[in-house]
Amino acid sequence: MRRLTPRTPVALALPALAAVALLSLPLVGILARTSWSELGAHLGSPEAVEALRLSLVVSLWSLGLSLLLGVPLAWLLARVSFPGKALVRSLVLLPMVLPPTVGGVALLLAFGRRGVLGPWLEDWFGITLPFHTSGAVVAATFVSMPFLVISLEGALAGLDRRYEETAASLGAPPLRVFRTVTLPIVAPGLAAGAALTWARALGEFGATITFAGNLPGSTQTLPLQVYLLLQDRPEAATSVSLLLLAIAMAVLVALRGRWSTAPRRFAPAATVDGPDGDDRAAPRRPDPGCAADAPAHPGSWALHAEITGFTDLVLDAPPGTTVAVVGPNGAGKSTFLRALLALTDRAHARLTLGDTDVTGLPAHRRGVAWVPQDGALFPHLTALANTAYGLRARGVPRAEARATAQRWLDRLGVGHLAHRRPAQLSGGQAQRVALARALAARPRLLLLDEPLAALDQTTRAHVRHTLRRHLDGFGGVCLIVTHDPVEAVSLADRVLVLEDGRALQDATPAEVTRHPRSPWVARMLGRNAWPGSATADGLAPVGGTTTVVAAEPLPEGTDALAIIAPEAVSLHRDRPTGSPRNVWPGTVREITAVGSRMRVLVTSDEAPDLVAEITPAAAADLRLADGTPVFTGVKATEVALVPR
Repeated sequence: MRRLTPRTPVALALPALAAVALLSLPLVGILARTSWSELGAHLGSPEAVEALRLSLVVSLWSLGLSLLLGVPLAWLLARVSFPGKALVRSLVLLPMVLPPTVGGVALLLAFGRRGVLGPWLEDWFGITLPFHTSGAVVAATFVSMPFLVISLEGALAGLDRRYEETAASLGAPPLRVFRTVTLPIVAPGLAAGAALTWARALGEFGATITFAGNLPGSTQTLPLQVYLLLQDRPEAATSVSLLLLAIAMAVLVALRGRWSTAPRRFAPAATVDGPDGDDRAAPRRPDPGCAADAPAHPGSWALHAEITGFTDLVLDAPPGTTVAVVGPNGAGKSTFLRALLALTDRAHARLTLGDTDVTGLPAHRRGVAWVPQDGALFPHLTALANTAYGLRARGVPRAEARATAQRWLDRLGVGHLAHRRPAQLSGGQAQRVALARALAARPRLLLLDEPLAALDQTTRAHVRHTLRRHLDGFGGVCLIVTHDPVEAVSLADRVLVLEDGRALQDATPAEVTRHPRSPWVARMLGRNAWPGSATADGLAPVGGTTTVVAAEPLPEGTDALAIIAPEAVSLHRDRPTGSPRNVWPGTVREITAVGSRMRVLVTSDEAPDLVAEITPAAAADLRLADGTPVFTGVKATEVALVPR
């Protein structure tokens, strides 16, 4: 079938075609008026060759000066907030809208012999810019550097900051992060800006002739040569103009589709070696004695952290402890981790690792390694180079760092993938490489931000087992942010529950499972949780009109939760007359299958929403459907009251 496309409105199409004609006809004019038989003679003349040589010298020096000054300026505009930032950005854009001759006059008044700085430059350094090749370089840089700054600033603004923050957590100081992570990732934007800057400098005319003059062999670049030829030899001027046009078009064609101002997004492959993105089916590199060759981190470091600000809590943990950090969105989990890394102004961490107070140290000197949710593997480095990054940042020789990195990759079962880049790894493989990178950096504190969230269930189970095995030998403290109750129970020794920036509960997984103090955690564990105020008989729930009777009530007035397991809720079509002391009429609103059981959501005017878990046979006997009226029953002994 013929593919249908929306019709283009004539009112838009005609002006668009006129715009294309306006832009293309001058170029057609150059092509039509070029004396093709004399093109070689015109371009090969000594004057044209000398002007071209000078243009290349000036444009390349201008590009170098733009890179030297423009790259730091672009980083400053993209990364730092400071007073007058809008004014600085306006100054960067000004040469792009300023008439070039006006720019030349401004340069003359600034750097000329009678300008603001000109006499100082001449007296102190013997530098005279006007009517000199260096003046042409300055003029070209003035008008062309904004192209580099704007292009690179856009690339830096689009860069995921987690790459840089992860590099800092691995021990890389800011300049190393910029050189080894930031610049390689934004290389397309930098290359695009550099190409545009060079092309603009090559074609500069107005500022050059006004500030540097038109001296053959010194400042007479190719555009100025075109200006002179138009007066006496228009055919030669057209030929030289064609050369500049060809260079400009070559730059634009090279940029189209090959470079962009935003950094590329690198995503792991769906699968690489085995099913479900796992690599268990792939052949592995022989690794005799690997565990002995790559011992767990020597030494042990206890954790003491006092967090103030948006998140307010105190956390102490002995060496080898794994703490799961859970809580609803906005509870302060990410702020907590970033405070430990010294990467946020929203909270401050007074942090002691072992016997060392690292509070006043920057992120790269704290010994705190961070694994973001997606791993944040550096896309331009192989798995081996990623894993060795932290060791190299701390000054470990290259051969030793790579050997250690290879052992860690082998330990986590991805050693055979050492020379693959992140885009060639599956989700499970990338997570193991990220974990190997963090452990190889020899941290004292390990932070894992939902390390398994992006994996499918099969791969998640395998990686969870691998992670648990290797955390057992870790000599520091590990904090894992998670929303998965299975991860919290299977990986952690303790569970820290955050709510509204404060610690609501810090206990073993078993205790949190039995007596959760947060409605969110209770629901995460699949339980009903009703907040309210304790009464003499039980709890007066928020949003209910009747009291929940409990076998073991709390002191009256206590702020508490009533925890009811879904399997403890019975459903009836008629009001039960048996033992349940808590009976509420309600209506079925949702039925979902969970494994071999059915979960039924019941709403009521007398009690908050309640979830019951029954067998499919019971659901069929009760003829349950959306809108079915039922009665819910809960024994008093099945209601657990937990103080908040």
